[in-house]
Amino acid sequence: MSPVSRQHGALTDVAGLFVGHHHELDDDAALGSGRATGCTVVLAPGGATAAVDVRGGGPGTRETDLLDPSHSVQKIDAVLLTGGSAYGLAAADGVMRWLEERGRGIPMDVDGHVVPIVPGAVIFDLPVGDWSVRPTADHGFLAADAAGVDVARGSVGAGTGARAGVLKGGVGTASVVLDTGPAAGATVAALVVANPVGSVFDPATGLPWGVGVADAARWGLRQPDASELASARALGDKGTVLNTTIGVVATDAPLGKAACRRVAVAGHDGLARAIRPAHSPLDGDTLFALATGTRTLPPTEVPVPAAFPPDLPALAAICEAASDVVANAIVDAVLSATTVAGIPGYRDLFPSAFDL
Repeated sequence: MSPVSRQHGALTDVAGLFVGHHHELDDDAALGSGRATGCTVVLAPGGATAAVDVRGGGPGTRETDLLDPSHSVQKIDAVLLTGGSAYGLAAADGVMRWLEERGRGIPMDVDGHVVPIVPGAVIFDLPVGDWSVRPTADHGFLAADAAGVDVARGSVGAGTGARAGVLKGGVGTASVVLDTGPAAGATVAALVVANPVGSVFDPATGLPWGVGVADAARWGLRQPDASELASARALGDKGTVLNTTIGVVATDAPLGKAACRRVAVAGHDGLARAIRPAHSPLDGDTLFALATGTRTLPPTEVPVPAAFPPDLPALAAICEAASDVVANAIVDAVLSATTVAGIPGYRDLFPSAFDL
């Protein structure tokens, strides 16, 4: 496989997906005061096959049981990623209302009644801003209404109050196109809300985990100055017991629910490359996997034993790419996030890293 990276790639490079954000952010927000939270919605107007893999010890989720490959519902209409901890799951009600008003969901009768399927996951951002300010159903409705192909990054949507270790976290996204192999032509992309307890940069180099010294220039980076690195080390640990990184990894390939589950599992490999430690008891790390099926894959030329599914070589290639795009989306989130509530963004803490 030889994936072709898109420099400004986004989840919406997967045909059939749209992303919308809504957030509340006061200029003077601080830890414990002001507004600094939001939500992000991934819409799949034509429906998408979906699965989920939860690896963190403290998840906050909605409608994940129905994504089990053995369960009846085969497609979802949207995914909610939200701040507000368990309170923020209320935003899914607004996404459902938006979908219902447009007749999107599982058709239930001849009168046009539908039940939209909206799985979701939360991050813990309640200490950033006023604890009582968290996403509501109206926020979910507005995020769905704002969905389009242009994806804002950084301290937006569900990433507004996110913290990535001691740095400001946020929303990041990335995509690749597979140009050769059994999944040639397929797009694989991810959108991640980075809010981990773990570190997102290497304390030895100051570069984000997942960006090696030899690869730094591709990201427009160099190793930051020693004085900046010393200041970053002095910040210590994040200092909160509730965290979580959540996201969506998607492809336009025609995958079933069981195959989507493998893509979600593979995506967590990328999470572990960009966050250290990952999947801790203090995180609720959750990745959804979506397949829109809008692209036809080439006939496989790889011999597959009769005991295996015929699309296994293509799935293996997509899983490899899923790991890459999740790692890149986390790096994108870290580099795009801006300082909020006194939590420093990477660019503010390491300005010399951008002096190429």
